[in-house]
This record gives sequence, C-alpha cells and structure tokens, in this order.
Amino acid sequence: MTDTTTQPATQPAPLDELGYYLLAGAGGTGPATLMDEARRGEELGFGTAFISERWNVKEASSLTGAACAVTTRMQIATAATNHNTRHPLITGSWATTMHRLSGGRFTLGIGRGVAAMYSAFGIPAVTTAEMEDFAQVMRRLWRGELIFNHDGPIGKYPVLFLDPDFDEDIRLALVAFGPNTLKLGGRAFDDVILHTYFTPETVQRCVRTVKDAAEQAGRDPEAVRVWSCFATVGDHLPEELRMKKTVARLATYLQGYGDLLVNTNGWDPAVLERFRADSVVTSIPGGIDHKASADQIEHIATLIPDEWLEPAATGSARQCVDRIRKEFDYGADALIMHGATPDELEPIVSAYRARA
Repeated sequence: MTDTTTQPATQPAPLDELGYYLLAGAGGTGPATLMDEARRGEELGFGTAFISERWNVKEASSLTGAACAVTTRMQIATAATNHNTRHPLITGSWATTMHRLSGGRFTLGIGRGVAAMYSAFGIPAVTTAEMEDFAQVMRRLWRGELIFNHDGPIGKYPVLFLDPDFDEDIRLALVAFGPNTLKLGGRAFDDVILHTYFTPETVQRCVRTVKDAAEQAGRDPEAVRVWSCFATVGDHLPEELRMKKTVARLATYLQGYGDLLVNTNGWDPAVLERFRADSVVTSIPGGIDHKASADQIEHIATLIPDEWLEPAATGSARQCVDRIRKEFDYGADALIMHGATPDELEPIVSAYRARA
C-alpha cells in the first residue's frame, strides 16, 4: 500500500547574514501586507526582517507585534524607531513583550532621525549622549534594576522600574551615519546598521570605526555586527520600478540630508547644489521616491552621476550577488537587501544560495 501522506516542505537553511525590510520604502499598499511579507521572507531564509518607522501607518510597536506573531525563526528588528517619542518605560516594556512573545527574536533598533522633521514637529533633536544614556537605561531595566533619581541626557526620572524578576538579553541596534554615532554603536550596541549608498571606502571606514570603538570599550569587536544596508534591485523588475527604487530613492536622500551623504562619501558638493536648484526637483511636493512621475524621475537621473548610484546590487541576479559579496569583502558582517519585497528578491536569494 502506497503511503500518500504529504510530507512538509523542507525549509532552506537560514541565511543569518542577510536581512530585508518589511513594507520597504513608503509602505507599498499598506500595513496589511506585512504579514505576508514576513512569512515569505522567513520562507526564503532571511535571517532578519527590519521595520523602519514612519509616522503614518508604519507605527513600530504594532508592526513588530504582527511580524513576531506570524514568524517562528527570523529575527525582527526596528531600524529604526526613536527613543524620545515614547517614555522609556513604555519602550522598555514593549521590547520585553516582543522579546518574550517571539522567543528571543526581537531587536530594538533606534536612530537619530531627521533633525528638520523633528524641529517642525516640536520634538528636540536627538543627541549621541541621549542614545548612549538610553541604551544604558534599557539594559539596566532589562536586568530588573530599580533606578532612582535618574538625571541624564534622556531626562530626569524619580523612578524607572519594570520588574525585579527581569533578566532579559535583548539586542540593541543603532542606525549610524556619522563618526560619533558609529563609535557609540561600537561601544554600546549589538548591531550597527549603515546607510544606503555608502561607497566601498565609506563602508570600510565605518566598519573600522565601529570595531575600533568596541575594542577600546573592552568589548569583543566581532560581537558587534555591522550591517551594510544595500539597495538590491535586479533587472528582472520593470525598468520604471527599478528607476523608482534606485534613482528616485537616492534623490529622496539627497532631498532630506544630502550634505551629510555627500560629505560622508566624499562626493562633489557642486553636483548636489545643481540637483537642489533643478526646476523639476524643486517642483516635486515631497519625497521624490513616492511623489515624482516616471518622466520626472527620468529627468532626475540625468542629474545624478553614475558613480553615486554604483553602491547597489543591480543587473542580473548573478551580477547582484557578485556585488553583494563585495560588501562582505569590504568588512560588513551582514547585509540588508534594501528597497524590495521578498518576492522581488527571490531570484537574487536563489542565486546567492547557488554561489555559496
């Protein structure tokens, strides 16, 4: 008699060194797609799914709860939320809830944010000292400590306390750009996430900065994981979509904090000034990546040098993999395939496995 029992499909070996973003970019069709994207990413073998908070329909605590609930293996990380938009006890209890809900798969990642946006909303700009103080307070709370009369960069609190029985080992991540933040990541955080469109020289310098700071703080440099956040847009996608995910995405960064990105990469600031002065750029009411038309993006492509778009995985799946592997050669411990959904990344993940 033939056994017709259906056997469960064999799950591929996890790729712990690879991550991706849930609801990449502005969030696609809305937050309801997150659950399918989380399940699909885990099915493909991604090690970590990242969530970037936006103040619309991408509120971090809601999304992380959903992602943790529909996955069983993959790490779920915020990259990033901001420490100063919630009371520290709210953030600490949220992180502990996610940690236990997921069986230890949650990473709390914070970032500095965009100063101009904070100023417009009446929120004080985040300082390096605040982020370090916050990390130290979180670790103390997760150890079950009762903190009296805290008076530090994050503020004054008569009492900070969660639970005396806590002894939680929750990963902390930091989205880092400049040297001070990179050094902070090395001495106080578990994961450091770099920015998209960093040149090879910038990646190498950032990795050295993080690892040196970790060593100077008496930590094991290898225990601090540095992520390259790497635009991954294969040519199996339609050209118009590729332009949106590459040219328009980089153009949006140049809108928001172009001086910082240009200075960090050693690019020509005159090119940035011409970009900012262009009549098409100035006519777009908001972020280019979700407000510009295809014709406008095509024009903007003429304003951005090819070398500025080079730090990305583009072309065939095999070419994407070749470029991704170079990021590891430059010192990155792990890599986020940025700006695409799991389904869009599937051919590249398959090619990555084939070339392991």
